[in-house]
Formats: sequence, C-alpha cells, structure tokens
Amino acid sequence: MQMMAIELGVTLIAIAMAFAYPRIGARAFASMERTLAKLAHRRGLAAATVSLSVIVLRLALLPLFPIPLPFVPDDFSFLLAADTFAHGRLTNPTPAMWTHFESIHITMVPSYQSMYFPGQGLLLAAGQVLTGNPWFAVLVATALMCGAICWMLQAWVPPGWALAGGWIAVIRLGLFSDWINTYHTAGSMAALGGALVLGALPRLRRRPQFRFAMLLGIGIAIMALTRPYEGLLLCLPVGVALGLWILKSEFRPPLARLARYAVLPLALIAATCAWLGYYDLKAFGKATTLPYTADRSEYAIAPYFLWQQQRPSPVYRSVEMRNFYQKKEMDFFNKIHSPHRLLPWTMAKAAMAFMFYAGPLLMLPLIMVGRVFLDRRVQFLVVCALVLLAGTVIEVYLMPYYLAPFTAVFYGLGIQAMRHMRVWKPEGRPVGLAIVRLTFFLSVALASLRLFARPLRLAPAEYPPSNWYLSWYGPEHYGGERALIESKIRALPGGQLAIVRYTRDHDPLDEWVYNRADIDHSKVIWSREMDPADNLRLMEQYPNRKVWLVEPDATPARVTPYPMQQTPAADAALLPN
Repeated sequence: MQMMAIELGVTLIAIAMAFAYPRIGARAFASMERTLAKLAHRRGLAAATVSLSVIVLRLALLPLFPIPLPFVPDDFSFLLAADTFAHGRLTNPTPAMWTHFESIHITMVPSYQSMYFPGQGLLLAAGQVLTGNPWFAVLVATALMCGAICWMLQAWVPPGWALAGGWIAVIRLGLFSDWINTYHTAGSMAALGGALVLGALPRLRRRPQFRFAMLLGIGIAIMALTRPYEGLLLCLPVGVALGLWILKSEFRPPLARLARYAVLPLALIAATCAWLGYYDLKAFGKATTLPYTADRSEYAIAPYFLWQQQRPSPVYRSVEMRNFYQKKEMDFFNKIHSPHRLLPWTMAKAAMAFMFYAGPLLMLPLIMVGRVFLDRRVQFLVVCALVLLAGTVIEVYLMPYYLAPFTAVFYGLGIQAMRHMRVWKPEGRPVGLAIVRLTFFLSVALASLRLFARPLRLAPAEYPPSNWYLSWYGPEHYGGERALIESKIRALPGGQLAIVRYTRDHDPLDEWVYNRADIDHSKVIWSREMDPADNLRLMEQYPNRKVWLVEPDATPARVTPYPMQQTPAADAALLPN
C-alpha cells in the first residue's frame, strides 16, 4: 500500500504543477511527441514495437524480478492443467489415495484436473513443451496482448494516441502486474481475445476483409477458453453491432461475400465449443458440465451469483479446505448477499477494478468522463462498459482479472478521456495538456521506482493477496520457501513423500499440497497429513519412498523425518533447517 500512497501523492503534485506551471517542460515534451509520431503512423511497426518492448524489458528485469514461482492455489491449479496437456492428456485418473492430495481449486472426482477453463493451461503447456518453463508462454501472451491493445486503439483513436495506450499497457500490465508475474490470472490471454474482437469490429465495418473476420473469430475463441462469461458479455454488443451493420448499412458488401468471410471464423468458434464440450466430458463426466461445476459442487457453499442460495455444507476432510470454503468465501458472500450491503459492496468492487486498471494517476483524465459518454467516436465502447457493469453486479466475487476481456474497452475510454483532457484550457491556460504530459512522465517514473520497491521496503506483502492483485505493482518473488524445500528433497536419491502438517490457524491460501499430473511417478509427492491410520495406508501405497514431515508454519519452515519411518542421518542432513 506504500506504493499506492506514493502514487496518490505524486498525482496530487502533478495537479498542482499543472495549474501552477501549465507550460512545464513544453519544449521537451513536444520534441518527444514529434519523434514518436513518426513511429505511430507506421501502424504495424508501432504495434510490433509495443509487443517487443514487453519481452525485452521484462527479460532485462530478470535479475531484479526473476521468473516467478507458483505461490497461490490458482497458480498450482493451472500448472496442473499445463502438465496434463503437455503430456498429451486431457485429464488424469483419480489417484488411489486422493483424499491426501485434495487441495483448493483441484478437482479429484470424477478425474484429477484443474477446475478452471483450459485456455490458460493450454498456454502454459505450450511454454512447458517449447521452452521447458511455462512462464515464457505467459511472457509472450502478455507481449501479444499489449501489441493487440495498440492495434485495437488504432481503429478507434488517432495513431499517436494508440501508441500511447500501448505503452501504458506495457508499463501498467506488462512488467510488474500479476498478469505476467503469476500463472493463474489468464488476464493476458483474455485481454488479447477482447482486443482482437474490438480491433476487428470497426475494421470489418469500414473495410470488410477476411482477415478481420478471422481475427474476430480467434478473439472469441480465446475468450471462450479463458473467461467465457465476461467474453459473452463483450460479444453481446459486438453481435448486435454486426447484426445492425449487416441489416441496415448501405455500404456493406454483398451477403454472399460476407457469408464466405464468415465460414472459417464460425467454424473455428464451433470447433472451439465442441472441443470444450469434449474436454468437459473427459474431465468432468458430461459435455454439459462446465469447468468449475464439479469442484464447486464437491466443496463450495457460496454460489457465484447473487440470486443463488448457499449450498449445504459438505463434509471436509481437512481444516484448511473447510476454512477456505466455510470462512473465507462465506464471509464475503454474507457481506454482499443482503439488500442493505449490496450497493456499498458493488461500489467497492467497482473501486477495486478502477484501482487496478487506472490507479490514482490514470484516474486524472476521468474528470472528462461526461464528454467521453457524449463522444460518438467511442459510444460503442461506452455501451460495452455498461453491459459489463450490468453483468458483474449480479456476481458475488470480482477480481480485476475477471474483467480482462474488457481491458481494451477501458483503454479506449481512458485514451479518449486523455484526448479531451489535452484540449482543456481553464481560463485559456493549457492545464489539461500539462496534466496529460505529466501523467505519462510519472507513469514511467513510478515504474522506475517499482524496480527498487524491495530495497526501499515499499514492496507489497504476500498476504493478504489484496496487497498486490488490486494494483499494477504486482507481487514480489513469492513462494521461495516451498520451492527451496522441494528442491532439497528432490536432490535426495529415490522417491520422496512429503506429508504436510499445518497449525490450526494456518492461512488456507498458503497451500503447499500440490502435485504434478502423474502423482505416482513424481519424484516428490506432496500429501496432506490425516489420522494415523490413513497416514499408514498412504505410506503403504508408496512403500519405497522416504517420508518427510513438512511444517510450513514453523519459522523457518521445518522438514524432519516422519515419526513413523526412520530416515538415514546422511539424508536428513541434506534438508533445510
């Protein structure tokens, strides 16, 4: 929160500077704008430059921000999907001792797989197969997303502003946010899909070509595999706009040509939906059983939508699972599921979204929101935002990355607000121009400060996650303790079995019991401690493995030979203290 306070402080200073010295740095800013305008008018090169800058800058930051480690339940869930797909399977059979391997966001019955939609898992699997590390696929997807946002904006605003929006996406999403520094948000993929759809739509209406229809279909398919609900909300106004154009426009091409353009995109969308149904059949038992459903039916009490009633409480086999579903989820559900709390919590959800996508600094141009709403150039984007608002009010939970398909909408409206701000001249003084220029300058300055947040003790804490997922500052290099212990156990000869024991007040989000797709053949198997009889059966299931007791809540985390098995002192000496 220290970084947020600093951003708020520099925002107030920027306002004061703009009013006091509206021509501050005018010559230098004008020179940079003229230079960048030359690049901006080469539209393809501009979008490619934005994408490439994400890869170059993020790789250059690796000494300060290493390749992230998985550290929240969602990370491990998506990595399970990635490992499954990377080995050529859609899912895995339920393990024999599956009650020891139960974990948050992991479906165990009818099969062992991530509970989430498969798009992000497929992306991570590509990274795992092609590079040996799934994070590189996240890097590429984020680079493509930023370039696609620039490309989308080129269809809605002048090229210089589109390039500016692309660079803001690089700074605010492509370097530090949880979209690139975790494995679970699917934000980059969903935002890429939304940007392709919103960039293709106006191009298709102005200059109908097959490539634009195909890009629109690809964008819809990506959203269907990552954030289908929010993707559907985006497709509703897009579908209406296309329908009205086909029915009423005097300038559309003949219907026969449009039909030829539509064949392959529609086939792609249909194939995506058919494959998703087949995946659901294999992973969750029925083609109509969507991801989430099986897992939520087994464990969850709180529903996802406001009109739904809470489910009966199931029998939990671990304290941690009960605490997550009965306490963490139900506490929030009870806060929002009442008439007098609905409005304030809805406003709080909107504030969370604003803090992530804009923050104090980028909220400055939003004082022009009235002009933006009346601006015919972006009226369609305004409609999209209103549809999103209606669709998210009825949801219980909201994380900023849920809204990822609408990222390009937010950027389009924000850039248009900046355009109105730029020409704002109270009392004839170019205050608005100074505010816009200072906004870009301070965005770069704050990103530079973020590089040194850890030594300056400004870095966000790991828990609660709201410390980092509500802002562009993102997480630090978390998850190191579990990774260190696993690496030391893995270095021992033979198979290893780690039995995890938590204290009663353990935070369920700090979960350590996660495994690869093929549990039986994993070098290290992570399991949950249960009663002595169950623990004995677990060890009998894996008789040739050394068994360790892992206690994450000790300071530091402790690993010792499990009391029911003797471990050679030479092996025990290799373990972390």
